[in-house]
Amino acid sequence: MAQYTRKVFIKTMATIAVALLLFGGGIAGFSGQISLEAQPHTDSMAKARAFTMQSSVPQVEQQPDGWTGVTVAEASAVTMNEGEPMLPYMTKTVTFPLGTSIRDVRVSVGGVTEQRLDSPVAPAPRPLPRNMQLVERVQEQGPVYGSSELYPAEWLRWHTGAGLHDGKHVTFLTLQAFPVRYAPAENMMHYVEDIEVEVSYEEPAEPLLTADEYDLLIISPQKFTDALEPLVIHKEDHGLATKLVALDEVYASAEGRDEAEQIKYYIKDALENWGISYVLLVGGRNGGLLQEKWWCPVRYTYLNANDGDKRFLSDLYFADIYNATGAFETWDTDGNDRFGEWSWTGKDELDMFPDVYLGRLACRNLYEVNVMVNKIITYETTAAGSDWATRYLGIGGDTFPGDQWYDGEETVLKTIEYLEPLGVEPTTLFTSDGTLAEGEDIIDGVSEGYGFLHFEGHGNPMSWANHPPQDGDTWIGIDETQFMLFGNEGMYPVCVIGGCSNSKFNISVLNLLKFSELGAIIAHSDYGPESFGWWIVRATDKGAIASIGCTSYGYGKPGDSDGDGVFDGIQYRGGFIDIEFFRVYAQEDKDMLGAAHGTALTRYLEKFPAMSDLIDGKTVEEWVLLGDPSLKIGGY
Repeated sequence: MAQYTRKVFIKTMATIAVALLLFGGGIAGFSGQISLEAQPHTDSMAKARAFTMQSSVPQVEQQPDGWTGVTVAEASAVTMNEGEPMLPYMTKTVTFPLGTSIRDVRVSVGGVTEQRLDSPVAPAPRPLPRNMQLVERVQEQGPVYGSSELYPAEWLRWHTGAGLHDGKHVTFLTLQAFPVRYAPAENMMHYVEDIEVEVSYEEPAEPLLTADEYDLLIISPQKFTDALEPLVIHKEDHGLATKLVALDEVYASAEGRDEAEQIKYYIKDALENWGISYVLLVGGRNGGLLQEKWWCPVRYTYLNANDGDKRFLSDLYFADIYNATGAFETWDTDGNDRFGEWSWTGKDELDMFPDVYLGRLACRNLYEVNVMVNKIITYETTAAGSDWATRYLGIGGDTFPGDQWYDGEETVLKTIEYLEPLGVEPTTLFTSDGTLAEGEDIIDGVSEGYGFLHFEGHGNPMSWANHPPQDGDTWIGIDETQFMLFGNEGMYPVCVIGGCSNSKFNISVLNLLKFSELGAIIAHSDYGPESFGWWIVRATDKGAIASIGCTSYGYGKPGDSDGDGVFDGIQYRGGFIDIEFFRVYAQEDKDMLGAAHGTALTRYLEKFPAMSDLIDGKTVEEWVLLGDPSLKIGGY
């Protein structure tokens, strides 16, 4: 019970002026109540939209561990920055047509209430990686608890970015509203029941990005182009206008400080001149010892989450073409050639919303290119109408033992909830009921043939596993050397892998020759011939047709620290984005693989503005699609 509550009638006004170009045309959903009304503006060329974001009185609950939990019924989520107070927030995304100029964003709040609490607001716990190692749960106050300043520092934050909304190029204005703020040193909660926002803007005279010549752009080294020609013909036969370009042509015609940036500029030109929607990069690692060599270049992002990977692969770099102003998105706003930097040394301001739907075939030789071309053509011409293509196999266990939820199994069950209305037949392999007792259970299950394959647990670049209930010492799973035992010829599932580093497609046996780093290489399983996420895709006449997974440490969220009665593992971080792919496919009619993957990234960024939380940023940057983004899920 609070010691006292008093109503303070204060009317404050804060104005945020942003001179930005924003895209797209309407209002996306918001978690609270909204009133929307066009407002007159003194400039006849400008328009305005006003929103009233309403929330109920926050509920305060004394938790068993001595912390105070604060909830708001209308909240989208709670803040999850380690060691800082967990407070509810609401998100709203507004879109405008490409070329729209935002004049300003005005925010006003009124009727602020102060309430003293009996104990401190619970701090966000330490993020837990799904890395096949025992991890300690830590929840402790950080330095912010010694401050009398309100946390967060404002009632509303905003983030802008260019991206795709229902296939149209827009700029998103994402609003993150905090109906509750907290003064930690005084243990005082401040809250409001409404936040008013007015956005004034000017739309462009005519639409931009009107080209419509090609749908799919394939970028490949010259060595692979002949092998890719049958895929081009196949795509054209199914109505996808396809352009195959050799990397030599890219390097000869596109600007850029290095080969990766040249590819990105080429994609930008193709988007503007040809109107492409899908980009397929073909080529993985091509040897190299002290310095990696690549058939098709990659980009490393320097987001350091203090988990051992100071940099990691991010193909999202190639899909995020524009920033909110419509300018080229460099991922290097401070110009120091450290892309996506986020550490104590600096922070690049990133857009992150994908502007094209992008995937990669990480082929290491011509043989793998031929394998993938044959598998894609076989899948798209035979899957439709088959029994196996409408079946789902979900595999999970107790990822973080210690609470009443079996993390991986809960995630699988939520996925089934999304898929069943489509008539998808589910099968589960769970440690809790003994259907997952050894690796052979996974081999036998996959061999039966499924259209969707879903792992949820722990991982490393070479294997995946999970725990029996409440048993953190026992591991049950599979490693990539067992893929040869799969018997699902001609029945290739779309595979989502929840775990750490399963799609770290830069690993190589050559890493064993880096003697000065050998201990870390062995500890992180970076010495396999190819990564789990790619090997399962390029497996000949078996395995998956595509995989989605993490190129670095993926993160889960055990328990119910936001106090809403729902397991956090399906609401935050890796668990959320994994099942969001299936929700988008099932509920948003996205049956092209890249569109489902790219839209899931966008929905994550709308709910969890990535530049406000390091782990949210990493979650989207590392979530790579290894497969054809123009793949028709379920075939033609």
